[in-house]
Amino acid sequence: MLHRTEGIVIRCLDYGEGHIILSLLTEQLGKVSVMARGAKKANSRLAACAQPFTYGDYVIYRGGGGMGTLNQGETLDSRRMLREDLHKTAYSAYIAEMADRLLPENEPNSMLFHQLNAALAAIDEGKDAEIVIAIMEMKMLALAGYLPQLTECVSCGSDQGEMRVSIAQGGILCPRCYGRDPAALHVTPAGLRLLRLFQRMDLRRLGAVQVKPETIVEIKATMRAFMDMHLGTKWKSRDFLDQMKKYGI
Repeated sequence: MLHRTEGIVIRCLDYGEGHIILSLLTEQLGKVSVMARGAKKANSRLAACAQPFTYGDYVIYRGGGGMGTLNQGETLDSRRMLREDLHKTAYSAYIAEMADRLLPENEPNSMLFHQLNAALAAIDEGKDAEIVIAIMEMKMLALAGYLPQLTECVSCGSDQGEMRVSIAQGGILCPRCYGRDPAALHVTPAGLRLLRLFQRMDLRRLGAVQVKPETIVEIKATMRAFMDMHLGTKWKSRDFLDQMKKYGI
């Protein structure tokens, strides 16, 4: 059966001398794996739409089961700069890796499709990639069932006092409940406001965001701690980002 759907290339794997196996995040079909035959050849009609981060219109043939075949593809946005700028490539790769590893096969999720597409567009446009990453991490935690409770104390329900973030408890603790998690992270009011905002942020409406560097560091550390404890996944692309920062690239 033939399916026509918009999709985003979130992973590419060379196969044989001229083929590419693509992981596409599509709006109608969810995440699907397809074989793009001959796409590695320069004169292939599929070459342009089989590049990482490309947003395109795809015609996919799917039989009774297994991997589909990419019959046609039209590029809607090549996102070329996401592949040519090393920093943009690294951030985009982390977003794509999260989607590829956390989204199940063949389960459409229109909301996350549009959010991922908007996240890549935001990085392409030069918006603060650390903010985009934190928002996407929040959405992935929600997908996995680990959205932090940030509106009130997870222990007693209070919304008063200087809150701390308990990674183990899955949310914030008020001063009376600090003792439930001595390792809870200190978070500034500005940092907590942004974390709350990220939980309801639609990346399609993300404007020019200016956040103090120290607040970005705080948010990044908090989100990373949630991702590491509750998802327990080692992210290759995130490790690469860390190496870039370590060596000042």
